[in-house]
Amino acid sequence: MELAFIPSPSRGVIHLGPIPLRGYAFCIIIGVFVAVWLGNKRWIARGGRAGTVADIAVWAVPFGLIGGRLYHVITDYELYFSEGRDWVDAFKIWEGGLGIWGAIALGAVGAWIGCRRRGIPLPAYADAVAPGIALAQALGRWGNWFNQELYGKATDLPWAVEITSSSDGREPGTYHPTFLYESLWCVGVALLVIWADRRFKLGHGRAFALYVASYCAGRFWIEYMRVDEAHHILGLRLNNWTALVVFLLAVLYIVISAKKRPGREAVVEPGAVDLAAGEDGEDGEDAEKAATDKSVIGKADDESDVEPAGADDPQEESSGVKDEATDGAGSAKKG
Repeated sequence: MELAFIPSPSRGVIHLGPIPLRGYAFCIIIGVFVAVWLGNKRWIARGGRAGTVADIAVWAVPFGLIGGRLYHVITDYELYFSEGRDWVDAFKIWEGGLGIWGAIALGAVGAWIGCRRRGIPLPAYADAVAPGIALAQALGRWGNWFNQELYGKATDLPWAVEITSSSDGREPGTYHPTFLYESLWCVGVALLVIWADRRFKLGHGRAFALYVASYCAGRFWIEYMRVDEAHHILGLRLNNWTALVVFLLAVLYIVISAKKRPGREAVVEPGAVDLAAGEDGEDGEDAEKAATDKSVIGKADDESDVEPAGADDPQEESSGVKDEATDGAGSAKKG
């Protein structure tokens, strides 16, 4: 008999008149807002402009949603295209089913387009938004709780999640809340990336690669606990293999990038410094000219304070010449 458990909501959608309000969609939307908010703060701290993260997210988020859905539909095609299934359900994203691997891959394409339009290096942008993405995943996982999906093996632990639905092959009972495990893990990943970025000044995409590697490490053991249907290769679920391969690629990137491009980008957004100067009352050209003039004047002042080697005081030099002339005259009288 279970003494305690996490109850599942009786339904994942509330109807406000004719408008359905779905818990899964709310979790995704809140996650996006948190990612943009935190990414914007980190981008400004790196020397970028306010609002740039949101502008690029307009490209990245739709691409990410499409990529996440595509990965899920392709890897679980039998849920939509097998006998007795309706292929139209493949478009019902609100019912759940987003693959993070596809979301990150295609979302990166959208971010690249947005960065290219703004003349911004994609690795620097990825470093800024990495912890926010992890927090967005942490929030998004609670959408699985609303849909009563992606749980683990049966358990009677006090934090087990109660599944009450019997649709799509579910069996009511208490199970490991793998959605909760992944949510907590993602919060830890976000904190790790923030700490490491401050401690080691990560740049050129290494903060993002750290996020990817650390997420994959957690996803591997969490995926191993899940009991939902999945394709297996050599005894491991497909997502286990994906996590392993992506983890190795992320670590390899960190090692190679640190050797080839150590340090951090000095400028992440061209024109951001000039814009800041303009907001203080100077336009970009005036600010640059003032800085240049100040540098030249300072250099001239420094040079004027340095006395040429071997130069004597003018009065001492004049006195020396006079003494020599007097001595010469005295010698002539004696001669």
